[in-house]
Amino acid sequence: MIFKHKKQVFVLLAAAVFISACSVTKTYKSPEVKTDGLYRDQNTADSVTMADLPWKSLFSDEKLKALIQKGLEQNVDLKNAIQNILQAEATLKQSKLAYLPTLDLTADATRSKQSLAALNFPAGININTLTNTYKLYLSTSWEADIWGKLSSAKRAALASYLGTDAARKAVQTQLIADIANNYFNLLSLDKQLLITEATLKSRIESVETMKALKQGAVVTGAAVVQSEASRYATEVTIPDLKQSIRETENALSILLAQAPGAIDRGTLDAQVTPANLSIGLSSQLLHNRPDVQQAEFSFRSSFENTNLARTYFYPSLTLTASGGLSSLQLKNFFDNSIFYSLVGGLTQPIFNQGLNKARLTTAQSQQVQALNTFQQTLLVAGQEVSNSLFDYQSAVAKQDSRAKQIAALTKAVDYTHELLRYSSATNYTDVLTSEQSLLAAQLSGVNDQLQKLQAVVNLYRALGGGWKE
Repeated sequence: MIFKHKKQVFVLLAAAVFISACSVTKTYKSPEVKTDGLYRDQNTADSVTMADLPWKSLFSDEKLKALIQKGLEQNVDLKNAIQNILQAEATLKQSKLAYLPTLDLTADATRSKQSLAALNFPAGININTLTNTYKLYLSTSWEADIWGKLSSAKRAALASYLGTDAARKAVQTQLIADIANNYFNLLSLDKQLLITEATLKSRIESVETMKALKQGAVVTGAAVVQSEASRYATEVTIPDLKQSIRETENALSILLAQAPGAIDRGTLDAQVTPANLSIGLSSQLLHNRPDVQQAEFSFRSSFENTNLARTYFYPSLTLTASGGLSSLQLKNFFDNSIFYSLVGGLTQPIFNQGLNKARLTTAQSQQVQALNTFQQTLLVAGQEVSNSLFDYQSAVAKQDSRAKQIAALTKAVDYTHELLRYSSATNYTDVLTSEQSLLAAQLSGVNDQLQKLQAVVNLYRALGGGWKE
């Protein structure tokens, strides 16, 4: 009898193996996306890209390197991204173990009493209606992966796991860029403050000069008042600069996951930009940009979920077994109390209230959305590279003209001051105009330096740099 049952089970297993050869799932292939022209006017056949450069080699400022290293160790967003990887890893391990049967150990005791009236025995029959049952048994269940249901679930979990790792890399590259950009912004504010304080000192001296010239009847009282107004106009910008410095320090502190405080830093003039900003091939974004990788893994996961949804339309084969000891008395628990059961079942869905069809339609729609997101992410990556590169080129183009502008305005200030002292061919309005123009040009020169430095950082991140060692 036992052999007969085993034979039936083997027949079911053989049928499952045969049917599994007709898998309804599809094999994943990376979607074809166009990468030509992503960098707009920048066409290159050179595969060398600064994205392969470790971040420690990109920056020359040791204090900046220390801040980035601290951020990588302490940043909360990065820590949470790592926890997401651990969660996805646990899901992946569980999906791999789904191939194995379940195994449970159960021990129970049951006390039951039947109703004599319900039993409907003839009068005079005395029977014990109170029984105790004691059981100790193992039970197991296993579902054959006939249509690739478990395989699709495992591949979807793997894609999700790889996606969380790519997301962690994306957080890291963004964190490095944020720390560097805030650091350079802080240095530019420092320099702007130094220029403004030096200008204020000059304005104060100018007020005294105007007072002396008024006593000599060289200028009128209007010139004195104008010089004082110019002094205060400069002075009033200093608190705003100091506030911006403080806020930038606090923003950096948050990135470093520490309490707000002062940031140890260098100077803007000491910063050095790489001599060669190689961008490589636009197709390399598919492998270098973590967010592009994450978008493809998301599409891959949705592709496998669609496979999974298809398998619910087909029969499932489940084998269950249980066996152990069962007795009405504890003292005879091990005497002739062995029992077992073995069940093999093949279930074909017929009507499930539209659940299977809704599941497949939803999965297919989500797959289309994931593909659209992947394509959009790649386009945005190309846009960011193009914008950052042009931003850098614009900053470089401005520097030479800006230096000449500042030199000319410096001479203009000197000339108007001298003319005011010794000639009536000018007035203090000319002096004031030249001084204000010089200050604006000097501050703009600082912004040009900042633009150049931040453009390098943004280009490095846009190309996918920062996560490779």
